[in-house]
Amino acid sequence: MPIFAAPVRDIQFVLHDLLDISRQDVPGYSDLEAEFTEAVLEAAGKLASEIIAPLNAVGDRQGCHLENGVVRTPEGFKDAFEQMREGGWTALDCDPDFGGQGMPYIMSLATNEMFVAANMAFNMYQGLTHGAYSAIHVHGSAEQKATYLPKLVNCEWTGTMNLTEPHAGTDLGMLRTKAEPQDDGSYLITGQKIFISAGDHDLAENIIHLVLAKAPGGGEGTKGISLFIVPKFLVNADGSLGERNGVSVGNIEEKMGIHGNSTCVMNYDGAKGWLLGDLHKGMRAMFTMMNEARIGVGLQGYAVAEAAYQNAVAYARDRVQGRAVTGAENPTGPADPLIVHPDIRRNLMEQKSFVEGARALAAWSAYLVDRSHRLDDAAAEGLVSLLTPVVKGFLTDMGFASTVQAQQVYGGHGYIEEHGMSQFVRDARITMIYEGANGVQALDLVGRKLAAEGGKPMMAFFEEIKQTIKQHEDDADLKASFLDPLKAASKDLQAAVMFFMEQGMKNPNAALAGSYDFMHLFGHVALGLMWTRMAAAARKALADGTSDREYYESKIATGRFYMTRQLPLTAAHLGRVRTGADPVMALAEDQF
Repeated sequence: MPIFAAPVRDIQFVLHDLLDISRQDVPGYSDLEAEFTEAVLEAAGKLASEIIAPLNAVGDRQGCHLENGVVRTPEGFKDAFEQMREGGWTALDCDPDFGGQGMPYIMSLATNEMFVAANMAFNMYQGLTHGAYSAIHVHGSAEQKATYLPKLVNCEWTGTMNLTEPHAGTDLGMLRTKAEPQDDGSYLITGQKIFISAGDHDLAENIIHLVLAKAPGGGEGTKGISLFIVPKFLVNADGSLGERNGVSVGNIEEKMGIHGNSTCVMNYDGAKGWLLGDLHKGMRAMFTMMNEARIGVGLQGYAVAEAAYQNAVAYARDRVQGRAVTGAENPTGPADPLIVHPDIRRNLMEQKSFVEGARALAAWSAYLVDRSHRLDDAAAEGLVSLLTPVVKGFLTDMGFASTVQAQQVYGGHGYIEEHGMSQFVRDARITMIYEGANGVQALDLVGRKLAAEGGKPMMAFFEEIKQTIKQHEDDADLKASFLDPLKAASKDLQAAVMFFMEQGMKNPNAALAGSYDFMHLFGHVALGLMWTRMAAAARKALADGTSDREYYESKIATGRFYMTRQLPLTAAHLGRVRTGADPVMALAEDQF
Protein backbone atom coordinates (compact mmCIF):
# COMPACT_ATOMS: atom_id res chain seq x y z
CA MET A 1 0.00 0.00 0.00
CA PRO A 2 1.55 3.34 -1.03
CA ILE A 3 2.16 5.94 1.66
CA PHE A 4 1.25 9.63 1.68
CA ALA A 5 2.27 12.30 4.17
CA ALA A 6 0.84 15.79 3.70
CA PRO A 7 3.73 18.17 2.82
CA VAL A 8 2.52 20.87 5.22
CA ARG A 9 6.01 22.15 6.01
CA ASP A 10 6.86 22.80 2.39
CA ILE A 11 3.52 24.42 1.60
CA GLN A 12 4.03 26.70 4.62
CA PHE A 13 7.46 27.63 3.25
CA VAL A 14 5.91 28.65 -0.07
CA LEU A 15 3.08 30.62 1.54
CA HIS A 16 5.16 32.49 4.11
CA ASP A 17 8.90 32.39 3.34
CA LEU A 18 8.47 32.77 -0.40
CA LEU A 19 5.23 34.72 -0.91
CA ASP A 20 4.94 36.29 2.57
CA ILE A 21 1.20 36.22 2.06
CA SER A 22 0.08 37.74 5.37
CA ARG A 23 1.95 40.97 4.47
CA GLN A 24 0.54 41.32 0.96
CA ASP A 25 -2.07 43.96 0.14
CA VAL A 26 -4.59 41.48 -1.27
CA PRO A 27 -7.88 41.64 0.69
CA GLY A 28 -8.16 38.61 2.97
CA TYR A 29 -4.43 37.89 3.00
CA SER A 30 -3.82 39.70 6.29
CA ASP A 31 -5.83 36.92 7.98
CA LEU A 32 -3.47 34.27 6.63
CA GLU A 33 -0.92 34.28 9.44
CA ALA A 34 1.38 31.27 9.67
CA GLU A 35 -0.36 29.82 12.72
CA PHE A 36 -3.74 29.99 11.00
CA THR A 37 -2.64 28.50 7.68
CA GLU A 38 -0.75 25.74 9.49
CA ALA A 39 -3.90 24.77 11.40
CA VAL A 40 -5.90 24.67 8.15
CA LEU A 41 -3.24 22.66 6.32
CA GLU A 42 -2.78 20.22 9.19
CA ALA A 43 -6.52 19.52 9.29
CA ALA A 44 -6.70 19.08 5.51
CA GLY A 45 -3.59 16.92 5.58
CA LYS A 46 -5.09 14.67 8.24
CA LEU A 47 -8.20 14.10 6.13
CA ALA A 48 -6.08 13.54 3.03
CA SER A 49 -3.60 11.09 4.56
CA GLU A 50 -5.90 9.15 6.91
CA ILE A 51 -9.24 9.02 5.06
CA ILE A 52 -8.77 9.80 1.37
CA ALA A 53 -5.36 8.28 0.56
CA PRO A 54 -6.27 4.72 1.68
CA LEU A 55 -9.11 4.80 -0.87
CA ASN A 56 -6.79 5.55 -3.78
CA ALA A 57 -5.91 1.91 -4.46
CA VAL A 58 -9.52 0.87 -3.71
CA GLY A 59 -10.81 3.20 -6.38
CA ASP A 60 -8.21 1.99 -8.85
CA ARG A 61 -9.14 -1.67 -8.30
CA GLN A 62 -12.93 -1.36 -8.08
CA GLY A 63 -13.63 1.50 -10.46
CA CYS A 64 -17.16 2.77 -11.01
CA HIS A 65 -20.12 0.67 -12.14
CA LEU A 66 -23.35 1.49 -13.95
CA GLU A 67 -26.35 -0.18 -12.29
CA ASN A 68 -29.88 0.49 -13.55
CA GLY A 69 -28.92 3.85 -14.94
CA VAL A 70 -27.05 5.00 -11.81
CA VAL A 71 -23.28 5.07 -11.37
CA ARG A 72 -21.96 3.45 -8.20
CA THR A 73 -18.65 4.77 -6.89
CA PRO A 74 -15.99 2.61 -5.17
CA GLU A 75 -16.36 1.38 -1.62
CA GLY A 76 -15.67 4.10 0.93
CA PHE A 77 -15.98 7.05 -1.45
CA LYS A 78 -19.40 8.13 -0.23
CA ASP A 79 -18.40 8.26 3.44
CA ALA A 80 -15.17 10.12 2.62
CA PHE A 81 -17.10 12.58 0.47
CA GLU A 82 -19.45 13.28 3.37
CA GLN A 83 -16.48 13.96 5.62
CA MET A 84 -15.04 16.36 3.05
CA ARG A 85 -18.38 18.16 2.78
CA GLU A 86 -18.97 18.33 6.53
CA GLY A 87 -15.47 19.69 7.10
CA GLY A 88 -16.24 22.61 4.79
CA TRP A 89 -13.38 21.78 2.42
CA THR A 90 -15.53 22.15 -0.70
CA ALA A 91 -16.51 25.68 0.36
CA LEU A 92 -13.11 27.08 1.36
CA ASP A 93 -12.82 29.92 -1.16
CA CYS A 94 -16.51 30.22 -2.10
CA ASP A 95 -18.69 33.29 -1.60
CA PRO A 96 -20.00 33.61 2.00
CA ASP A 97 -23.32 34.87 0.58
CA PHE A 98 -23.90 31.30 -0.63
CA GLY A 99 -22.45 29.39 2.30
CA GLY A 100 -18.76 29.61 1.45
CA GLN A 101 -15.93 30.50 3.80
CA GLY A 102 -14.60 33.32 1.65
CA MET A 103 -10.90 32.45 1.92
CA PRO A 104 -8.53 33.48 -0.87
CA TYR A 105 -8.05 31.10 -3.79
CA ILE A 106 -4.48 30.39 -2.72
CA MET A 107 -5.77 28.48 0.32
CA SER A 108 -8.04 26.35 -1.86
CA LEU A 109 -5.08 25.54 -4.09
CA ALA A 110 -2.90 24.62 -1.09
CA THR A 111 -5.43 22.23 0.42
CA ASN A 112 -6.43 20.75 -2.92
CA GLU A 113 -2.83 19.80 -3.59
CA MET A 114 -2.99 17.41 -0.64
CA PHE A 115 -6.39 16.02 -1.62
CA VAL A 116 -5.21 15.39 -5.20
CA ALA A 117 -1.96 13.79 -4.08
CA ALA A 118 -3.91 11.52 -1.76
CA ASN A 119 -6.51 10.46 -4.34
CA MET A 120 -6.79 12.32 -7.62
CA ALA A 121 -9.86 10.46 -8.90
CA PHE A 122 -11.78 11.11 -5.68
CA ASN A 123 -10.99 14.81 -5.57
CA MET A 124 -12.28 15.34 -9.10
CA TYR A 125 -15.89 15.06 -7.88
CA GLN A 126 -15.62 18.25 -5.87
CA GLY A 127 -13.08 19.85 -8.22
CA LEU A 128 -15.47 19.84 -11.19
CA THR A 129 -18.19 21.15 -8.90
CA HIS A 130 -16.07 24.16 -8.02
CA GLY A 131 -15.73 24.95 -11.71
CA ALA A 132 -19.50 24.85 -12.18
CA TYR A 133 -19.91 27.04 -9.09
CA SER A 134 -17.48 29.61 -10.54
CA ALA A 135 -19.23 29.76 -13.92
CA ILE A 136 -22.67 30.29 -12.35
CA HIS A 137 -21.26 32.75 -9.80
CA VAL A 138 -19.80 34.92 -12.57
CA HIS A 139 -22.41 34.53 -15.31
CA GLY A 140 -25.62 33.42 -13.63
CA SER A 141 -28.74 35.44 -12.91
CA ALA A 142 -29.71 36.24 -9.34
CA GLU A 143 -32.31 33.46 -9.48
CA GLN A 144 -29.81 30.93 -10.84
CA LYS A 145 -27.30 31.81 -8.15
CA ALA A 146 -29.88 31.45 -5.40
CA THR A 147 -31.09 28.13 -6.80
CA TYR A 148 -27.79 26.39 -7.46
CA LEU A 149 -24.88 27.96 -5.62
CA PRO A 150 -25.64 27.04 -1.98
CA LYS A 151 -26.02 23.38 -2.96
CA LEU A 152 -22.89 23.42 -5.13
CA VAL A 153 -20.84 25.16 -2.45
CA ASN A 154 -21.47 22.40 0.09
CA CYS A 155 -21.56 19.65 -2.57
CA GLU A 156 -25.06 18.46 -1.72
CA TRP A 157 -25.22 18.83 -5.48
CA THR A 158 -22.20 18.41 -7.72
CA GLY A 159 -21.39 19.89 -11.10
CA THR A 160 -19.86 18.95 -14.45
CA MET A 161 -18.71 20.60 -17.64
CA ASN A 162 -19.92 19.09 -20.92
CA LEU A 163 -17.86 20.11 -23.96
CA THR A 164 -16.54 17.16 -25.95
CA GLU A 165 -18.57 15.20 -28.50
CA PRO A 166 -17.56 12.03 -30.38
CA HIS A 167 -16.62 13.98 -33.50
CA ALA A 168 -15.47 17.23 -31.84
CA GLY A 169 -12.79 17.47 -29.21
CA THR A 170 -10.72 20.66 -29.13
CA ASP A 171 -12.57 22.02 -32.20
CA LEU A 172 -15.75 23.00 -30.36
CA GLY A 173 -17.06 24.84 -33.39
CA MET A 174 -17.99 21.42 -34.79
CA LEU A 175 -20.30 20.42 -31.95
CA ARG A 176 -23.83 19.29 -32.87
CA THR A 177 -25.75 19.35 -29.59
CA LYS A 178 -28.87 21.45 -30.16
CA ALA A 179 -30.84 23.75 -27.86
CA GLU A 180 -34.45 24.43 -28.88
CA PRO A 181 -36.06 27.46 -27.20
CA GLN A 182 -39.37 26.94 -25.36
CA ASP A 183 -42.18 29.34 -24.54
CA ASP A 184 -41.35 29.30 -20.81
CA GLY A 185 -37.81 30.57 -21.43
CA SER A 186 -36.15 27.16 -21.09
CA TYR A 187 -34.47 25.13 -23.83
CA LEU A 188 -34.65 21.48 -24.80
CA ILE A 189 -31.12 20.08 -25.11
CA THR A 190 -30.48 17.15 -27.46
CA GLY A 191 -27.14 15.57 -28.23
CA GLN A 192 -24.35 13.40 -26.86
CA LYS A 193 -21.29 14.37 -24.83
CA ILE A 194 -18.32 12.13 -24.07
CA PHE A 195 -15.44 12.08 -21.58
CA ILE A 196 -17.59 13.78 -18.91
CA SER A 197 -15.72 13.52 -15.62
CA ALA A 198 -18.03 12.84 -12.64
CA GLY A 199 -20.90 12.71 -15.14
CA ASP A 200 -22.98 10.58 -12.79
CA HIS A 201 -22.42 9.05 -9.35
CA ASP A 202 -24.03 8.28 -6.01
CA LEU A 203 -22.21 10.92 -3.93
CA ALA A 204 -24.75 13.73 -4.27
CA GLU A 205 -28.52 14.23 -4.53
CA ASN A 206 -28.35 16.09 -7.83
CA ILE A 207 -25.83 16.79 -10.57
CA ILE A 208 -25.81 20.15 -12.33
CA HIS A 209 -24.47 19.78 -15.87
CA LEU A 210 -23.15 22.80 -17.71
CA VAL A 211 -23.62 21.94 -21.37
CA LEU A 212 -22.39 23.65 -24.53
CA ALA A 213 -24.99 23.58 -27.29
CA LYS A 214 -26.09 25.53 -30.35
CA ALA A 215 -29.32 27.52 -30.26
CA PRO A 216 -30.99 28.82 -33.42
CA GLY A 217 -29.57 31.97 -34.96
CA GLY A 218 -26.06 31.60 -33.63
CA GLY A 219 -24.26 31.01 -36.89
CA GLU A 220 -21.35 28.71 -37.57
CA GLY A 221 -18.34 27.91 -35.43
CA THR A 222 -17.80 28.80 -31.81
CA LYS A 223 -19.64 32.11 -32.15
CA GLY A 224 -22.92 30.21 -32.25
CA ILE A 225 -22.36 28.28 -29.02
CA SER A 226 -24.32 28.89 -25.83
CA LEU A 227 -23.94 27.44 -22.33
CA PHE A 228 -26.87 25.84 -20.49
CA ILE A 229 -27.59 24.66 -16.96
CA VAL A 230 -29.08 21.16 -17.24
CA PRO A 231 -29.79 19.48 -13.87
CA LYS A 232 -30.06 15.72 -13.52
CA PHE A 233 -33.24 16.27 -11.48
CA LEU A 234 -35.35 19.32 -12.16
CA VAL A 235 -35.53 21.77 -9.27
CA ASN A 236 -38.93 22.88 -7.98
CA ALA A 237 -39.75 26.48 -7.07
CA ASP A 238 -39.22 25.73 -3.37
CA GLY A 239 -35.76 24.25 -4.04
CA SER A 240 -36.84 20.62 -3.66
CA LEU A 241 -36.03 18.06 -6.33
CA GLY A 242 -38.60 17.27 -8.97
CA GLU A 243 -38.75 14.74 -11.78
CA ARG A 244 -35.77 13.21 -13.54
CA ASN A 245 -34.59 15.29 -16.48
CA GLY A 246 -33.99 13.88 -19.97
CA VAL A 247 -30.30 13.23 -19.36
CA SER A 248 -28.85 9.74 -18.91
CA VAL A 249 -25.56 7.86 -18.81
CA GLY A 250 -24.88 5.95 -22.01
CA ASN A 251 -21.72 4.31 -20.74
CA ILE A 252 -18.81 4.60 -18.31
CA GLU A 253 -15.58 4.96 -20.23
CA GLU A 254 -12.94 2.28 -19.59
CA LYS A 255 -9.82 4.30 -18.98
CA MET A 256 -6.09 3.91 -18.47
CA GLY A 257 -6.30 5.54 -15.06
CA ILE A 258 -8.44 7.59 -12.61
CA HIS A 259 -10.69 4.52 -12.35
CA GLY A 260 -12.33 5.90 -9.21
CA ASN A 261 -13.83 8.78 -11.16
CA SER A 262 -16.87 8.13 -13.32
CA THR A 263 -16.00 9.37 -16.81
CA CYS A 264 -19.29 9.10 -18.67
CA VAL A 265 -20.95 9.24 -22.04
CA MET A 266 -23.92 11.56 -21.44
CA ASN A 267 -27.04 11.45 -23.59
CA TYR A 268 -29.34 14.47 -23.70
CA ASP A 269 -32.78 13.59 -25.08
CA GLY A 270 -34.80 16.77 -24.97
CA ALA A 271 -33.43 17.56 -21.51
CA LYS A 272 -34.66 20.81 -20.03
CA GLY A 273 -31.98 23.45 -19.66
CA TRP A 274 -31.63 27.14 -18.92
CA LEU A 275 -29.31 29.61 -20.60
CA LEU A 276 -26.28 30.61 -18.51
CA GLY A 277 -24.94 34.00 -19.49
CA ASP A 278 -25.65 35.57 -22.87
CA LEU A 279 -27.10 33.75 -25.85
CA HIS A 280 -24.40 32.65 -28.33
CA LYS A 281 -21.69 33.68 -25.84
CA GLY A 282 -21.21 30.29 -24.24
CA MET A 283 -17.46 30.13 -24.80
CA ARG A 284 -16.96 33.19 -22.61
CA ALA A 285 -18.87 31.55 -19.76
CA MET A 286 -17.23 28.17 -20.27
CA PHE A 287 -13.76 29.66 -20.13
CA THR A 288 -14.50 30.85 -16.61
CA MET A 289 -14.46 27.14 -15.81
CA MET A 290 -11.67 26.23 -18.20
CA ASN A 291 -9.07 28.71 -16.95
CA GLU A 292 -9.67 27.62 -13.35
CA ALA A 293 -9.60 23.98 -14.42
CA ARG A 294 -6.30 24.39 -16.29
CA ILE A 295 -4.50 25.68 -13.21
CA GLY A 296 -6.16 22.85 -11.29
CA VAL A 297 -4.85 20.29 -13.78
CA GLY A 298 -1.36 21.76 -13.53
CA LEU A 299 -1.71 21.18 -9.79
CA GLN A 300 -2.71 17.58 -10.47
CA GLY A 301 0.51 17.14 -12.44
CA TYR A 302 2.84 17.97 -9.58
CA ALA A 303 0.56 16.69 -6.77
CA VAL A 304 0.54 13.13 -8.12
CA ALA A 305 4.29 13.47 -8.68
CA GLU A 306 4.64 14.44 -5.00
CA ALA A 307 2.89 11.27 -3.90
CA ALA A 308 4.97 9.12 -6.25
CA TYR A 309 8.17 10.82 -5.06
CA GLN A 310 7.40 10.15 -1.41
CA ASN A 311 7.06 6.46 -2.14
CA ALA A 312 10.19 6.37 -4.28
CA VAL A 313 12.24 7.94 -1.49
CA ALA A 314 10.90 5.46 1.06
CA TYR A 315 11.71 2.54 -1.25
CA ALA A 316 15.20 3.87 -2.03
CA ARG A 317 15.96 4.06 1.68
CA ASP A 318 14.68 0.56 2.45
CA ARG A 319 15.66 -1.50 -0.58
CA VAL A 320 19.23 -2.83 -0.47
CA GLN A 321 20.96 -3.47 -3.78
CA GLY A 322 24.68 -3.41 -4.57
CA ARG A 323 27.46 -1.54 -2.82
CA ALA A 324 28.38 2.12 -2.95
CA VAL A 325 31.39 2.58 -5.24
CA THR A 326 33.17 4.55 -2.50
CA GLY A 327 32.84 1.75 0.07
CA ALA A 328 30.12 -0.06 1.98
CA GLU A 329 27.54 2.23 3.58
CA ASN A 330 25.74 -0.65 5.27
CA PRO A 331 28.63 -2.96 6.22
CA THR A 332 26.57 -5.23 8.48
CA GLY A 333 23.99 -5.89 5.78
CA PRO A 334 24.17 -7.86 2.53
CA ALA A 335 24.11 -4.68 0.41
CA ASP A 336 23.66 -0.93 0.63
CA PRO A 337 20.35 0.89 0.26
CA LEU A 338 19.51 2.17 -3.21
CA ILE A 339 19.71 5.79 -2.09
CA VAL A 340 23.53 5.66 -1.82
CA HIS A 341 23.92 5.25 -5.61
CA PRO A 342 24.52 8.45 -7.63
CA ASP A 343 22.04 7.64 -10.39
CA ILE A 344 19.28 6.98 -7.87
CA ARG A 345 20.17 10.32 -6.25
CA ARG A 346 19.96 12.00 -9.67
CA ASN A 347 16.56 10.45 -10.24
CA LEU A 348 15.24 11.55 -6.83
CA MET A 349 16.73 15.04 -7.11
CA GLU A 350 15.05 15.57 -10.48
CA GLN A 351 11.73 14.63 -8.90
CA LYS A 352 12.24 16.69 -5.75
CA SER A 353 13.45 19.83 -7.54
CA PHE A 354 10.56 19.65 -9.99
CA VAL A 355 7.82 19.13 -7.40
CA GLU A 356 9.02 21.89 -5.10
CA GLY A 357 9.52 24.32 -7.97
CA ALA A 358 6.13 23.47 -9.41
CA ARG A 359 4.47 24.00 -6.04
CA ALA A 360 5.94 27.49 -5.90
CA LEU A 361 4.87 28.34 -9.46
CA ALA A 362 1.30 27.17 -8.85
CA ALA A 363 1.09 29.15 -5.61
CA TRP A 364 2.44 32.29 -7.29
CA SER A 365 -0.18 31.82 -10.02
CA ALA A 366 -2.89 31.52 -7.34
CA TYR A 367 -1.59 34.71 -5.75
CA LEU A 368 -1.93 36.46 -9.13
CA VAL A 369 -5.49 35.11 -9.46
CA ASP A 370 -6.32 36.57 -6.04
CA ARG A 371 -4.80 39.93 -7.01
CA SER A 372 -6.82 39.90 -10.20
CA HIS A 373 -10.14 39.05 -8.53
CA ARG A 374 -9.81 40.88 -5.20
CA LEU A 375 -8.00 44.02 -6.38
CA ASP A 376 -9.21 44.11 -9.99
CA ASP A 377 -5.52 44.11 -10.93
CA ALA A 378 -5.35 44.03 -14.73
CA ALA A 379 -1.58 43.44 -14.76
CA ALA A 380 -1.97 40.38 -12.53
CA GLU A 381 -4.78 39.11 -14.76
CA GLY A 382 -2.59 39.47 -17.85
CA LEU A 383 0.36 37.72 -16.22
CA VAL A 384 -1.63 34.75 -14.92
CA SER A 385 -3.36 34.42 -18.28
CA LEU A 386 0.09 34.16 -19.88
CA LEU A 387 1.24 31.64 -17.29
CA THR A 388 -1.86 29.41 -17.40
CA PRO A 389 -0.87 27.33 -20.47
CA VAL A 390 2.63 26.95 -18.99
CA VAL A 391 1.23 25.83 -15.64
CA LYS A 392 -1.12 23.38 -17.33
CA GLY A 393 1.18 22.10 -20.07
CA PHE A 394 4.66 22.12 -18.56
CA LEU A 395 3.70 20.99 -15.06
CA THR A 396 1.68 18.04 -16.34
CA ASP A 397 4.34 16.95 -18.85
CA MET A 398 6.98 17.10 -16.16
CA GLY A 399 4.64 15.68 -13.53
CA PHE A 400 3.97 12.58 -15.63
CA ALA A 401 7.69 12.18 -16.34
CA SER A 402 8.34 12.48 -12.62
CA THR A 403 5.92 9.65 -11.80
CA VAL A 404 7.71 7.48 -14.34
CA GLN A 405 11.00 8.32 -12.66
CA ALA A 406 9.53 7.36 -9.28
CA GLN A 407 8.37 4.07 -10.77
CA GLN A 408 11.88 3.52 -12.15
CA VAL A 409 13.39 3.65 -8.66
CA TYR A 410 11.49 0.43 -7.90
CA GLY A 411 12.93 -1.43 -10.88
CA GLY A 412 10.77 -4.43 -11.72
CA HIS A 413 8.71 -3.96 -8.57
CA GLY A 414 7.52 -0.63 -9.98
CA TYR A 415 5.85 -2.53 -12.80
CA ILE A 416 3.94 -4.75 -10.37
CA GLU A 417 0.56 -3.43 -9.30
CA GLU A 418 0.90 -4.27 -5.60
CA HIS A 419 3.39 -1.42 -5.05
CA GLY A 420 1.02 1.20 -6.45
CA MET A 421 3.52 3.02 -8.66
CA SER A 422 1.71 1.98 -11.80
CA GLN A 423 -1.40 3.80 -10.62
CA PHE A 424 0.48 7.08 -10.18
CA VAL A 425 1.79 6.79 -13.73
CA ARG A 426 -1.60 5.86 -15.18
CA ASP A 427 -3.48 8.54 -13.25
CA ALA A 428 -0.99 11.29 -14.12
CA ARG A 429 -1.18 10.52 -17.85
CA ILE A 430 -4.63 12.10 -18.31
CA THR A 431 -3.42 15.47 -17.06
CA MET A 432 -1.49 15.97 -20.29
CA ILE A 433 -4.68 15.42 -22.30
CA TYR A 434 -7.80 16.85 -20.69
CA GLU A 435 -8.77 20.50 -20.26
CA GLY A 436 -6.97 21.16 -23.53
CA ALA A 437 -4.23 18.78 -24.66
CA ASN A 438 -0.74 20.09 -24.03
CA GLY A 439 -0.06 20.67 -27.70
CA VAL A 440 -3.06 22.99 -27.71
CA GLN A 441 -1.69 24.74 -24.62
CA ALA A 442 1.54 25.38 -26.50
CA LEU A 443 -0.36 26.74 -29.51
CA ASP A 444 -2.42 28.97 -27.22
CA LEU A 445 0.75 30.27 -25.57
CA VAL A 446 2.52 31.14 -28.81
CA GLY A 447 -0.49 31.94 -30.99
CA ARG A 448 -2.48 34.06 -28.54
CA LYS A 449 -0.85 34.76 -25.20
CA LEU A 450 2.53 36.11 -26.36
CA ALA A 451 0.92 38.87 -28.40
CA ALA A 452 -1.89 39.63 -25.92
CA GLU A 453 -2.12 43.30 -24.96
CA GLY A 454 0.73 44.11 -27.31
CA GLY A 455 3.03 41.77 -25.42
CA LYS A 456 2.65 43.52 -22.05
CA PRO A 457 2.23 40.33 -19.96
CA MET A 458 5.36 38.80 -21.53
CA MET A 459 7.29 41.96 -20.79
CA ALA A 460 5.92 41.87 -17.24
CA PHE A 461 7.31 38.37 -16.79
CA PHE A 462 10.75 39.49 -17.95
CA GLU A 463 10.48 42.41 -15.53
CA GLU A 464 9.81 39.97 -12.69
CA ILE A 465 13.10 38.23 -13.54
CA LYS A 466 14.97 41.52 -13.89
CA GLN A 467 13.78 42.80 -10.52
CA THR A 468 14.59 39.51 -8.78
CA ILE A 469 18.14 39.61 -10.14
CA LYS A 470 18.55 43.29 -9.25
CA GLN A 471 17.26 42.74 -5.70
CA HIS A 472 19.89 40.09 -4.92
CA GLU A 473 22.83 41.02 -7.16
CA ASP A 474 25.03 41.92 -4.17
CA ASP A 475 24.81 38.36 -2.81
CA ALA A 476 27.86 36.68 -4.34
CA ASP A 477 26.81 33.13 -3.46
CA LEU A 478 23.30 33.63 -4.82
CA LYS A 479 24.70 35.28 -7.94
CA ALA A 480 26.92 32.37 -8.92
CA SER A 481 24.45 29.57 -8.22
CA PHE A 482 21.13 31.22 -9.07
CA LEU A 483 21.20 34.70 -10.59
CA ASP A 484 23.66 33.97 -13.41
CA PRO A 485 21.90 30.76 -14.52
CA LEU A 486 18.54 32.54 -14.38
CA LYS A 487 19.89 35.41 -16.46
CA ALA A 488 21.24 33.02 -19.09
CA ALA A 489 17.97 31.09 -19.27
CA SER A 490 16.01 34.33 -19.50
CA LYS A 491 18.11 35.35 -22.50
CA ASP A 492 17.22 32.04 -24.16
CA LEU A 493 13.54 32.80 -23.59
CA GLN A 494 13.93 36.31 -24.99
CA ALA A 495 15.71 34.94 -28.04
CA ALA A 496 12.85 32.51 -28.68
CA VAL A 497 10.30 35.34 -28.42
CA MET A 498 12.34 37.39 -30.91
CA PHE A 499 12.44 34.43 -33.31
CA PHE A 500 8.66 34.19 -33.25
CA MET A 501 8.31 37.93 -33.79
CA GLU A 502 10.65 37.84 -36.78
CA GLN A 503 9.37 34.62 -38.36
CA GLY A 504 5.79 34.28 -37.21
CA MET A 505 4.15 36.70 -39.60
CA LYS A 506 6.14 35.52 -42.60
CA ASN A 507 5.71 31.82 -41.87
CA PRO A 508 3.24 30.95 -39.09
CA ASN A 509 4.33 27.30 -39.22
CA ALA A 510 7.80 28.38 -38.12
CA ALA A 511 6.36 29.65 -34.87
CA LEU A 512 3.88 26.84 -34.31
CA ALA A 513 6.45 24.12 -35.03
CA GLY A 514 8.47 25.46 -32.10
CA SER A 515 5.54 26.11 -29.77
CA TYR A 516 5.94 22.96 -27.67
CA ASP A 517 9.63 23.57 -27.11
CA PHE A 518 8.83 27.17 -26.25
CA MET A 519 6.31 26.07 -23.62
CA HIS A 520 8.97 23.91 -21.99
CA LEU A 521 11.60 26.63 -22.31
CA PHE A 522 9.20 29.03 -20.60
CA GLY A 523 8.39 26.46 -17.93
CA HIS A 524 12.03 25.91 -17.04
CA VAL A 525 12.63 29.66 -16.79
CA ALA A 526 9.54 30.04 -14.60
CA LEU A 527 10.79 27.31 -12.26
CA GLY A 528 14.24 28.89 -12.33
CA LEU A 529 12.67 32.16 -11.18
CA MET A 530 10.83 30.34 -8.41
CA TRP A 531 13.99 28.54 -7.27
CA THR A 532 15.95 31.80 -7.22
CA ARG A 533 13.34 33.40 -5.02
CA MET A 534 13.11 30.33 -2.79
CA ALA A 535 16.88 30.23 -2.37
CA ALA A 536 16.88 33.90 -1.42
CA ALA A 537 14.12 33.27 1.12
CA ALA A 538 16.02 30.30 2.56
CA ARG A 539 19.22 32.33 2.85
CA LYS A 540 17.31 35.05 4.68
CA ALA A 541 15.93 32.52 7.17
CA LEU A 542 19.42 31.18 7.78
CA ALA A 543 20.80 34.69 8.26
CA ASP A 544 18.00 35.47 10.71
CA GLY A 545 19.05 32.52 12.87
CA THR A 546 16.35 29.94 12.16
CA SER A 547 16.31 26.85 14.35
CA ASP A 548 15.46 24.72 11.30
CA ARG A 549 18.78 25.07 9.49
CA GLU A 550 18.70 21.62 7.93
CA TYR A 551 15.42 22.35 6.13
CA TYR A 552 16.62 25.65 4.65
CA GLU A 553 20.01 24.28 3.69
CA SER A 554 18.35 21.39 1.87
CA LYS A 555 16.09 23.88 0.10
CA ILE A 556 19.11 25.76 -1.24
CA ALA A 557 20.86 22.54 -2.28
CA THR A 558 17.76 21.34 -4.11
CA GLY A 559 17.46 24.67 -5.91
CA ARG A 560 21.13 24.58 -6.86
CA PHE A 561 20.55 21.17 -8.42
CA TYR A 562 17.70 22.55 -10.54
CA MET A 563 19.68 25.58 -11.67
CA THR A 564 22.74 23.45 -12.49
CA ARG A 565 21.19 20.32 -13.98
CA GLN A 566 17.74 21.23 -15.30
CA LEU A 567 17.70 24.91 -16.23
CA PRO A 568 20.40 24.54 -18.95
CA LEU A 569 17.80 22.62 -20.98
CA THR A 570 16.56 26.05 -22.12
CA ALA A 571 19.46 26.19 -24.59
CA ALA A 572 18.39 22.92 -26.21
CA HIS A 573 14.78 24.09 -26.49
CA LEU A 574 15.91 27.38 -28.03
CA GLY A 575 18.01 25.49 -30.57
CA ARG A 576 15.00 23.44 -31.59
CA VAL A 577 12.76 26.52 -31.82
CA ARG A 578 15.26 28.16 -34.18
CA THR A 579 15.12 25.27 -36.65
CA GLY A 580 11.72 26.59 -37.69
CA ALA A 581 9.17 24.64 -39.68
CA ASP A 582 11.28 22.94 -42.35
CA PRO A 583 12.37 19.82 -40.41
CA VAL A 584 8.84 19.37 -39.07
CA MET A 585 6.98 19.87 -42.34
CA ALA A 586 9.50 18.18 -44.68
CA LEU A 587 7.54 14.98 -45.42
CA ALA A 588 4.50 14.72 -47.65
CA GLU A 589 1.44 13.23 -45.98
CA ASP A 590 1.86 9.89 -47.73
CA GLN A 591 5.45 9.59 -46.52
CA PHE A 592 4.50 9.05 -42.89
